[in-house]
Amino acid sequence: MSQSPPSARGSATTSGAPPGPKAGPSDAELVLAARAGERWAQEALFLRHVPYVSGILWRLIPNRADLDDVVQDVFFTAFVSLHRLENPQAFASWIASMAVRLTHKQLRRQRIAERLGLARRGEVSFDDVVGADCPQDVAVEVRQLYVQVEALPVAERVALLLRRVEGMSLEEVAEATGASLATVKRRIAAAEERLSAQAGRPRKPGA
Repeated sequence: MSQSPPSARGSATTSGAPPGPKAGPSDAELVLAARAGERWAQEALFLRHVPYVSGILWRLIPNRADLDDVVQDVFFTAFVSLHRLENPQAFASWIASMAVRLTHKQLRRQRIAERLGLARRGEVSFDDVVGADCPQDVAVEVRQLYVQVEALPVAERVALLLRRVEGMSLEEVAEATGASLATVKRRIAAAEERLSAQAGRPRKPGA
């Protein structure tokens, strides 16, 4: 189950959406079949949702070397844990949250390895992140953002990218990260403060 990184959306604030209604079995029907051991149902869930999951992962870890492994981990973990999904029709939001949380762990492990000299920081594929049709001013903004977030604590980095690049609402960020709304607001505000300090400018009130 390998998936190439999707093209960026062309905007730092425009979000992709989870899969809408499809012809054929519903997500709930596929989840129930997958729980019963039907491999075709697992494959159908993968094909339906991997573009959305890969998109989220790509904007959190925009490095080709890491993407496929994390995608595999997300879907493997999801299929092993299907019995924990209380609402089978909510598979899309459930696996998106799982993707975010596994990415958070991956980023923490990667940062520790870098500090110990056991790994080198991967190169960000900016052309894939911003997309060929992205306006030049937005492309510059996104490139600068990815350079700056490398210095942020992982929790703040994830929350900020989900908000500013993935385009999630604060409520969606809270659900995806498993944090309270107040915690998400605090993390994003702290991240914005750090970015403003990096740029040597005061943060605008209410920004």
